[in-house]
Amino acid sequence: MIPKTVVGMDLGKHKSQIAVLNEDEKEPSTWKISNTPEEILGSLEGLERPIRVVMEACANWAYFYELIEDVVDEVQLAHPLKTKAIAEARIKTDKIDARILAQLGKADFVYKAYIPTRETRDLREILRHRAFLVRLRTRVKNRVHGYLTRLGVEHPFTDLFGKKGMAWLETVELREPYRKLVGQELKVLAAMNVEIKKATEDIEEMAEEDKRAELLLPMRGIGPYTAMLVVAEIGDVHRFPSPKKLVSYAGLCPSTYQTGQSSYHGHLTKQGSKWLRWCMVEAAQRYAQAPGRLGHFYRRLARKKGTKTARVALARRLLMLVYTCLKKGEAFKEDLGPARSVMTLGQ
Repeated sequence: MIPKTVVGMDLGKHKSQIAVLNEDEKEPSTWKISNTPEEILGSLEGLERPIRVVMEACANWAYFYELIEDVVDEVQLAHPLKTKAIAEARIKTDKIDARILAQLGKADFVYKAYIPTRETRDLREILRHRAFLVRLRTRVKNRVHGYLTRLGVEHPFTDLFGKKGMAWLETVELREPYRKLVGQELKVLAAMNVEIKKATEDIEEMAEEDKRAELLLPMRGIGPYTAMLVVAEIGDVHRFPSPKKLVSYAGLCPSTYQTGQSSYHGHLTKQGSKWLRWCMVEAAQRYAQAPGRLGHFYRRLARKKGTKTARVALARRLLMLVYTCLKKGEAFKEDLGPARSVMTLGQ
């Protein structure tokens, strides 16, 4: 599509900068608007169609996108790390950023970020909310451990927050204010356990109805929650032309430095989906003592290069197998897909 009008939007929390560039103009006109539906939609009224809107991926991009997706002809979401013209600008203001976005959109030089469907966006919010609750629960548990450490109190339990450990925490003698503080933490913990259980049950119901998640459940370390998380983070697997592109999206590929005839690989890029990367590394750890070729690959590489390198290499291999599962619609199995391509990235 060749747009007649390109609109660059530099999004802010309360106000945003708009830059409108018509087909026959070299410099865009700019103004600031409040982030209300009336002003956002009003800024697009009367513009010559087709209209292309370019905005940078930020915290509230989805709000703007859902407002304007049916009003304009095209929305491009600029990848923030790839929009070098903005990231490297010495003079950086909202007005300049909006102008650059409009000019990049007119020249069709925008490095576009993936825009997941609304269903996928909502699913990601549900899954990340559960992860947020689990992290909060871990912090509460660590605070209780901290109180006991400061008092020099030891316990005989492998899991302090199991049934016997919780009964012990309720009755153990602690001086004030620690007795009161531990009691409060346990109340918070009980409430969080209820909410996490509700969230888990909802996600498990979703997993039962999602055929993509069902394909991944045979993998070690993948349950209903992590299967849904992998599915949500990948979105449409067909947007990745190859397994290596999916590995790169997860930030599991090593960084590469090349100069002249020399090149070498560094640490992981860790760019892309941290959630997908976490799922694959967690799954890889479950193969440390597992039978089969994946377990053998892990142990062989661990002996040569250490467990950390082995985990990451196996995580790459598992993600390539996930790609094949979703692409072919076949359930996960160790020998799924071409072994040669899997080995190449696993080394």
